[in-house]
Amino acid sequence: MSIRAKAGFTVSVLALAGGTLSLPQTASAETGGEPDDTQIVVTAARTILPPNALPLTVEVIDKASLEQQIAISGSVTDAVATLIPSFSPTRQKLSGAGETLRGRSPLYAINGIPQSTPLRDGSRDGFTIDGFFVDRVEVIYGSNALQGIGGTGGIVNQVTVGAPQTDGLGGRMLVQGTSGDGFESDGFGGKVAGLLQYKAGRFDATVGAAYDKRGVFYDGKGRRTGINLTQGETQDSRTLSLFGRFGYALSSTGRIDLIASRYELKGDGDYVAVQGNRATGLPTSATPGTPPGKPAANRTESVALSITDTALWGGNFVSQVFFNRSRDTFGGEPTPQATFQDTLIAPVGTLFDQSQNRSRKIGGKISYERPVPGFEALTAIVGFDALWDKTEQRLIATNRVWVPPTDFRSFAPFGQLNLKLLDGKLRFAGGVRYEDVRITIDDFTTLATSNRTFVKGGSPRFSDALLNGGVIIEPWPGIRAYASYAEGFTVPDVGRVTRAINKPGIAIDTYLNIRPIVSNNREIGIEVKRGPLDGSVTYFWSTSKEGQLLVQRPDGIFDVQRQRVEIQGLELNLGVQMPIDGLKLSLGYAHLIGRSDTNNDGRVDSDLDGANISPDRLNLAASYVRGPISARVQTQLYFARTFKGLARDPRNDFGGYTLTDASLRYQTAIGGWTLSVQNLFDKQYIDYASDTTRPTDNFFYFAGRGRAFTLGWDYRF
Repeated sequence: MSIRAKAGFTVSVLALAGGTLSLPQTASAETGGEPDDTQIVVTAARTILPPNALPLTVEVIDKASLEQQIAISGSVTDAVATLIPSFSPTRQKLSGAGETLRGRSPLYAINGIPQSTPLRDGSRDGFTIDGFFVDRVEVIYGSNALQGIGGTGGIVNQVTVGAPQTDGLGGRMLVQGTSGDGFESDGFGGKVAGLLQYKAGRFDATVGAAYDKRGVFYDGKGRRTGINLTQGETQDSRTLSLFGRFGYALSSTGRIDLIASRYELKGDGDYVAVQGNRATGLPTSATPGTPPGKPAANRTESVALSITDTALWGGNFVSQVFFNRSRDTFGGEPTPQATFQDTLIAPVGTLFDQSQNRSRKIGGKISYERPVPGFEALTAIVGFDALWDKTEQRLIATNRVWVPPTDFRSFAPFGQLNLKLLDGKLRFAGGVRYEDVRITIDDFTTLATSNRTFVKGGSPRFSDALLNGGVIIEPWPGIRAYASYAEGFTVPDVGRVTRAINKPGIAIDTYLNIRPIVSNNREIGIEVKRGPLDGSVTYFWSTSKEGQLLVQRPDGIFDVQRQRVEIQGLELNLGVQMPIDGLKLSLGYAHLIGRSDTNNDGRVDSDLDGANISPDRLNLAASYVRGPISARVQTQLYFARTFKGLARDPRNDFGGYTLTDASLRYQTAIGGWTLSVQNLFDKQYIDYASDTTRPTDNFFYFAGRGRAFTLGWDYRF
């Protein structure tokens, strides 16, 4: 299990539905996995076994590193994308469409509650909670079914702030301001946030709020970056995020926790897009104006109740029930979209409309883990997950249905075994998760532009046993090698599939395109954690016989195509503590190759394009922490890529670019002051998504943000 914890933390694993249990012990390289004094918990792995017992690649971004990255870039998603080389560079937009981990979509979660909505993927799942309330981010690489549906690329689990540990009142606050280097009046932004925590005996409570006002962004040449009216923006927006956590200690080992959050980001709607020119290299821009309809917005509300006990009948018990709902509002275009035209309502070319995704999830999880009595070397886990998801996409200006209400139901019992041999020098791990899935769609009729096609509803049902297994060898403390196999599971974007049906005679019960996607992940890895050295190398290869690719139509809307997909990659990470106290140098590299079968002959023939895989990347960083001072300089080199194959357009080849950021912090008795700089050298560049997709769309030719400063003050009490 390769685990790289930012800022030098050692990581261990513990299952907890609430995501917030701190134990006074940890696994370390020096003790070969035996406890010592400082533990970080990886809740996404759903086991209490130490990290060297699991054949997985996991990265934990701790609170200090997360705050540092959010101050630079503004969001948890940007932080993850910056620090993890095999994660796609973000679009710096509200939409994360095309942002992948190891060439596949990751499952975003908050305390294990899924935020992703694969039935109609609005790609807003990276913006569902403010980073101020996130204690750390756990990233599990590669296809797996640890958290159920959606983890074909991995898992990005945001663990919220924990319960207070001492009686009394405490908390923290944050005030910060952001501006481009031109200090334009419309480019200023600001954020205020506060968190209060109270503990009295067995009871504890945490409440907080964060408000974030973002100005417009300017590129490296001092022009406003383009506005994506439909998919949505983080620039020119306001965000209000609320958080609450209430807990009670049932015993010395048992707890009940109620966690609730609400996140809403609304575009201000002060700007309209200005067309760029790909032929001359002029990016899309923005000018003051009022776009039609409602500005793009995102709202997510979540409630979870968990009961846990770390010593129930000699084992670890975890249970959770949750409710989550979201509304993703997509903005309107200045020119009415051709897809929405209907002559029964208005003449062609005059009908304005915009869409909204609506999703509601109800679910529950329960698991129990303990060593097998009489055979303590064997640890067993049994559990059961259930999920009900209802999703639809409506056209809100005319109250039409674009994607019919779709009900997803999943029941999934699972079991895991882990066998420890030779005093932990050798381990075998394996398990199975049995997914029983039903998708229900009533009869519906598509839009006029899809020929008003009647589609007979149905309730197709699928089941599959998802396997995982691996071997771990640790001949010396801190030196480990492992090999593993795991399967992940998701459904295709059913919304894109159903809304595109334009031929009669289709019945949901027999329609091939909504069959689930099962992807496997094979990997081998070596990790060295000794003395000043912290390094790992991982090679993986992944296959899905009926994968999912986003393929652009002439009108700019992406449809889903089912194709065989094969991906392989190499990941290198190295951190070295230097002889100078507090100085650490680090390097991260990812090389990914992905290909698909575009002509359905059973063999892959074309490279995955920029909408489906990230570029090769090298991360370089130097960090310094000593006394009240902490500083970091980081560079990301995104290498040029030529896409080859039967269906590839050379206009989508990637030119590559290099970005550098910096951060400086000084802690005083009255709080900490942080100055962060994004794009330190004010590099002018076209973002990855714009450079590799939609080669004729001059409204989708976005430059990345130029140099931007953020000055912040935070205080804890």
